[in-house]
Amino acid sequence: MNILDSIKKPSDIKKLKINQLNQLSNELREFILESVSQTGGHLASNLGTVELTIALHYVFNSPEDKLIWDVGHQAYAHKILSGRKDAFSTLRQLDGLSGFLKRSESEHDILEAGHSSTSISAALGLAKVNENLGNNDNYVLPIIGDGALTSGMAFEALNYAGQCKSQLIIILNDNEMSISNNVGSISKYLNKIRGFKLYTSLKRSMVNKLTKSQIGTKTYHVISKTKSSFKELFIPGMLFEHFGLSYIGPVDGHNIKEIIETLELAKKLDKPVLFHVKTVKGKGYLSAEKNPDLYHGVGKFDLKYGITPSDKSTYSNVFGNHLLDMAKNDSRVIVLTAAMSSGTGLNKFAEELNKQFIDVGIAEQNAVTMAAGLAIGGFKPYVAVYSTFLQRAFDQIIHDVALQNLSVVFCIDRSGLVGSDGETHHGIFDTSYLSLIPNITIMMPKDSNELIRMLDFSKDFNGPLVIKYFKGESYTINDDVDDLFEPELIVKGENTLIITTGRLVKEAYDASEINNFSYGVLNVRTLKPLNYESIYNIAKDYDKVFIIEENIKTGSFTMQMENHFLKNGFTNVETFNLPDTFIEHGSINELLDRYQLDAKGIINHINKGM
Repeated sequence: MNILDSIKKPSDIKKLKINQLNQLSNELREFILESVSQTGGHLASNLGTVELTIALHYVFNSPEDKLIWDVGHQAYAHKILSGRKDAFSTLRQLDGLSGFLKRSESEHDILEAGHSSTSISAALGLAKVNENLGNNDNYVLPIIGDGALTSGMAFEALNYAGQCKSQLIIILNDNEMSISNNVGSISKYLNKIRGFKLYTSLKRSMVNKLTKSQIGTKTYHVISKTKSSFKELFIPGMLFEHFGLSYIGPVDGHNIKEIIETLELAKKLDKPVLFHVKTVKGKGYLSAEKNPDLYHGVGKFDLKYGITPSDKSTYSNVFGNHLLDMAKNDSRVIVLTAAMSSGTGLNKFAEELNKQFIDVGIAEQNAVTMAAGLAIGGFKPYVAVYSTFLQRAFDQIIHDVALQNLSVVFCIDRSGLVGSDGETHHGIFDTSYLSLIPNITIMMPKDSNELIRMLDFSKDFNGPLVIKYFKGESYTINDDVDDLFEPELIVKGENTLIITTGRLVKEAYDASEINNFSYGVLNVRTLKPLNYESIYNIAKDYDKVFIIEENIKTGSFTMQMENHFLKNGFTNVETFNLPDTFIEHGSINELLDRYQLDAKGIINHINKGM
């Protein structure tokens, strides 16, 4: 039996010797590779944290000591070592293990997070709990990536961390990447200190020697209060020390012995610690090491041959390519993204028109308000962001853009169900929270042609405009030259009309086709302002109307249209949406089927409602 099979809980790791820990890391990395190649998932980031995870569980006692993983897509090793190895084949599968941390799965999962930069703030709360309850021997350890440090939330937490009076060790997992390459001053700062190890080795030696006696411990405390000027000679900036933290690092994140020794050192210090670990994203799988962005999130693939980039066009590609064409002909066009150039289809744009491209890092709030400034200055800013991440900039949308009626275009990728990333990533709230905001216009295309038409329309549109589109392979249903503010009757049908938007237009079209096009299909591509009059004038000619939407019911266009119909005395209307809850992970098709929003489900709804 290999060593990994003997690990049923984190405490089992403590029985192993260093050479066995190294063997365990090899087995664990191989297991992750084999598993993710079969299920898909976040690969490169997890390959980079194997040794760090083993060392953390070797030195600390989970769950009494709280390991708080930022985002969670670097925590597969943690999940496996905390008793979930046998269930790992269900990772990200419908009703299987989550690809992120899940409190209901294990007592070792302290915080659920699919958005970055939350770990230090949560850790400060738990550290305060320890302080108030007198749990002086328990540690709180947030593990945060270098890319996450570009977020204002991380800096807000660091600003407070130096005041922490209980045991806090912040682990900075530095792999020089977020999803895309890191940008900005923090990345440059970390570049300066990545190769500097002299100070840490001197510090480890001094602390270990002095803390062996009571007198030596007192001497260390005196030295620690007067050491700043000495450190300034050796380490550029000492940014983290100025936050009131004791900085240790950088340490080789793939040397288990060195990590363990340095963690033991961190436990001996008398104030909050930031432990800087240098890791390699994709470690142990050459293809992932060379192309960490390609192997960040993967589907099933052949380990021998690696990932073959798909030549299928997605809506992200359609958006990125058309915006590039627009920008080439209009220097006012500026596109902003938040560490998502690849995911939002903007790699080619960044390469060809770098002057018109801005990556702010993981800082959605900054991107939105920066776009406001660009609009004030007469430029045409396009903010490209996933629906789930735009939620983080809700106040900036209201206060900095909509209130001033500025011409910012929000290009919202992954609106609707996104599949295996699950609850934290589904874009099922955007219509609801954006519809609340005055001055905003919201559009959603049914296909790639309509997406291009909306982008063309945006060029001369005055005011905040949202164009939201869904994840998946692009397609076209039919050509249309009608006014985008008018609903589009795609199928006339007979007595029953389906009113919908976005991805569900095709599902409704397929449902009608299955029934010899007996259902009418009405595409509503402008969700705010809703063209109630035109929609109603078409719908009143049908005996029964069904309104469906890939959004929660509360605040949806479905709810708004239902109210309008009822106010006008039209009672033969039924609506169905996603339920007002957090939707689990699973493939998009599986979830559409489960919630009866696919063609088959639409037919079932109609048959029940007849």
